[in-house]
Amino acid sequence: MLQSWSRTAPELVDVAMGRTPADLVIRNGKWVNVYSGEIIPHTDIAVKAGRFAYVGADASHTIGEGTKVVDAGGRYLVPGLCDAHMHVESGLVTVTEFARAVIPHGTTTMFIDPHEIANVLGLAGVKLMNDEAQSLPINVYVQVPSCVPSAPGLETAGAELSAKDVAEALSWPNIIGLGEMMNFPGVAFNDAKMVAEIAATQDAGLTVGGHYASPHLGREFHAYAAGGPADDHEGTTVEDAIARVRQGMRAMLRLGSAWFDVAAQVKAITEAGVDPRNFLLCTDDSHSGTLVHDGHMNRVVRHAIAQGLKPITAIQMATLNTAQHFGVERELGSIAPGRRADLIITSDLAALPIEMVFARGELLADSGALVRDIPPFIYPASARDTVHLGKTLKTGDFDIGLNSTENRARVRVIGVVENQAPTRALEAELSAAGGIIEMDRANDVCQIALVERHRGTGDVVNAFVSGFGYDSDCAVASTVAHDSHHMIVVGTNKADMAKAANRLHEVGGGIVVIKDGEELALVELPVAGLMSDQRAEIVADKAAALVEAMRVCGCRLNNAYMQHSLLALVVIPELRISDKGLIDVRTFEKVDVVIS
Repeated sequence: MLQSWSRTAPELVDVAMGRTPADLVIRNGKWVNVYSGEIIPHTDIAVKAGRFAYVGADASHTIGEGTKVVDAGGRYLVPGLCDAHMHVESGLVTVTEFARAVIPHGTTTMFIDPHEIANVLGLAGVKLMNDEAQSLPINVYVQVPSCVPSAPGLETAGAELSAKDVAEALSWPNIIGLGEMMNFPGVAFNDAKMVAEIAATQDAGLTVGGHYASPHLGREFHAYAAGGPADDHEGTTVEDAIARVRQGMRAMLRLGSAWFDVAAQVKAITEAGVDPRNFLLCTDDSHSGTLVHDGHMNRVVRHAIAQGLKPITAIQMATLNTAQHFGVERELGSIAPGRRADLIITSDLAALPIEMVFARGELLADSGALVRDIPPFIYPASARDTVHLGKTLKTGDFDIGLNSTENRARVRVIGVVENQAPTRALEAELSAAGGIIEMDRANDVCQIALVERHRGTGDVVNAFVSGFGYDSDCAVASTVAHDSHHMIVVGTNKADMAKAANRLHEVGGGIVVIKDGEELALVELPVAGLMSDQRAEIVADKAAALVEAMRVCGCRLNNAYMQHSLLALVVIPELRISDKGLIDVRTFEKVDVVIS
């Protein structure tokens, strides 16, 4: 186990003085110094007890008989990358498998908010993920979920976290702060629970995570900043980024599998000239296919550089800035004496190929592959068998009735926006027959259903959605349905919708695509209906088959599954579905599907 800096300081001093040999010496590198903003050639690094002991021009005096020596060959020495905000469950794998996937990409620190599992299993689920996080050879800090459910009164989650629960969890080891405060109206209007959670976090000296999803920057935004959230990742425009930084918040710019918010907001630095010290990079949500094939924080840093950031600035936003924000600067985020010996060796700062990855002085990945085995974390039976429908669903469960004899109806429609979390509140005129409103495949209006899956009530809420482009008889169902994680079914054919829902009940949760009555793809997620217990590479292959199956059904959206999984997220405008009905998130009110 890694000892604290205070305990190891005498050893580090002895190594720096040459009295004790280092465990590891890396020679002849270019030191990417995130404190000074310099790149310093001909640098040696000496490591002892998992921490940097010496960083300078010549570490030959630290080399002893048992010292392992690595020649960097003039390559860059970069601090291990940090993801400032993310949800492991979005990768569809456990914390361990997520770590296995991202370590070869240079990620050595993650700040995770496990509010997905909290919505299914409550505080017990958070503890499971926190226990798992502490077993890993990299740094995985946990934020206590703040909003479970995310919008009380507008949805019913599988569990609830009270202010007392949050206060208890804040005392656990490895907890870094409060997870994203999604209930921004609750903060603006001094909801007692939100106020208590923020106060408990601040009193503990920890960081309050933000989530201000409204596009409006008026009084509520200023009130939100005054309430205590210290960062925000929901900005999508340059104005959003500037506004947050001006209010003393950190602007988190995200590039996930479906969220492309860096390009617009980074102009605050590259064009408006705002100081980059209060900007961080994060992924928020990345599915396993992205992790295995495209990368993780290295992908975000490369993208930020491509948008015009200096490489050293982009690296600072993924290392030191993040460490300072969470109060762990003395532990990580830089290559400097005393810090954890987390670093990357790369031959190109802009392209950022990850050639070697060290964490706590141990080589974990070489040439894109893990070189250290990480044993799986076994989830107990209590985290499984969480899909309870209460009945076998039938075609009629997906009927949307019309309380009149008219053959036409004007209805509200959820409009999907490609590559963004917000939806649009649309309207459409649809045909009706026999008192049932029909879909309009020709105009890309199909059905969406939210199936209650926590308590087995048998309830199904139905509405309409547009934007997926499905052009055949098909259905896609998922038990990943942020944030309450019931089951979302989207389809053009009610028989396929029923079959998809029943199939996920059989396998204990996951994602399935049914076309013309046949199963095209299935990703089993037995852990809380959110995560697989298989290796990330296997899940990535299944996820790729899922994406292809959706394309076969006519969907051409980038990472359409991510859009699918957020359609019940009743804290992001404009229109969403929940177990309570159709929700207008602009007013936080339930609205009827049928307008007239």
